[in-house]
Amino acid sequence: MLRSRIIPCLLIQNKGLVKTVKFKDSKYVGDPINAVRIFNEKEVDELMILDIDATVDGVGPNFETVRKLAQECRMPFCYGGGVKTPAQANELVRLGAEKVAISSEAISNPKIISAIAEEIGSQSVVIVLDIKKKRFSANYQVWTHNGTVNTKQCPLDLITLFEELGAGEVVINYIDLDGMMTGYEIVYSNKIRKQTHLPLTILGGAGSYEHFKSLVSSLGVIGAAAGSFFVFKGPYKAVLISYLSNVQKTSLSSNSSNSDK
Repeated sequence: MLRSRIIPCLLIQNKGLVKTVKFKDSKYVGDPINAVRIFNEKEVDELMILDIDATVDGVGPNFETVRKLAQECRMPFCYGGGVKTPAQANELVRLGAEKVAISSEAISNPKIISAIAEEIGSQSVVIVLDIKKKRFSANYQVWTHNGTVNTKQCPLDLITLFEELGAGEVVINYIDLDGMMTGYEIVYSNKIRKQTHLPLTILGGAGSYEHFKSLVSSLGVIGAAAGSFFVFKGPYKAVLISYLSNVQKTSLSSNSSNSDK
């Protein structure tokens, strides 16, 4: 039985684990290797690890960091940050990443999706789209470079193009919900779900188990990703790595199965 994947998203900056709010005000929360070890013990479904410095600084993936993470990680993980060539993607997979995420390069050079898919397989190519609502509008636009560059492109149009070019999965990251812990954006996420046949993961806004439940109940089998929910605890946001209980995961499986019927 297919079920929704619950995915912690780890942000890497200056080789440390950080958390942001609306893509700003990054706060150091620890060593990413230690976080991976804790998530191993909690038997998480999958990890997403994003280097948020790479594209802004114009550098490629940090292969040494990926090697260290892969040595510790006992669950599938997706790595993104600075990927621009099929050779880089191939090296990430060789080191142990199951999936490779690309973002700004896919938008500026869409043909790279086909080239990378040919190198590592479509199932390993993940497109991450950081999106923000247009002012005075219900529509969204795609932003890059940590939410500082507005491409003015429609996420729905890009997803259709990327699917045709061989992408294997799409991650939608809501900039204005990053770190807010107020709940997922359901309405627009449902539009995206109806737009593509690709596996879809939604990131941004999760602050409680009920938020995961609402997303899965509304959209069916889906990837539900979060950052703050898995690293902070309580109203003062003390750093504490956590995950859903087995009972909660089982309940979400029931919700995702029923909603897909």
